[in-house]
Amino acid sequence: MREHLDWLPASAALVFASSTGSPMAHSNFRNRVWLPALAAVGLEGAHLHDLRHTGNQLTANAGANLKELMARMGHDSERAALIYLHSTAERQRALADAVGDAARAELARSKKGKTVKPSGTQRARNRRPAAEGDK
Repeated sequence: MREHLDWLPASAALVFASSTGSPMAHSNFRNRVWLPALAAVGLEGAHLHDLRHTGNQLTANAGANLKELMARMGHDSERAALIYLHSTAERQRALADAVGDAARAELARSKKGKTVKPSGTQRARNRRPAAEGDK
């Protein structure tokens, strides 16, 4: 792929084009470019649309919100964009870790420079004489 991109003239509007620079027909692209590329990397059976799906999923995992994904994909509806979003155990773990980190940071920030006030129960216990069972 790198070799192909380096070969393209800087003015090229399309990554894959016919010999005249026009868009390739689907069958020509599939037979001349896609299938040989898949065979070269051992991914026979992958579809071109799989790249779009994977790219958008990776973009979502990187933190893109729904509106950003819609803009990247050229979608006008949230419903169409949501087709590309999936939840994984790894992503749920990353989200939980991020929320935990944020909560710990906020807790540390709120405690900084403050003295901890005793709770109402602690104040009440400090005011009454100790009973025999409290010792």
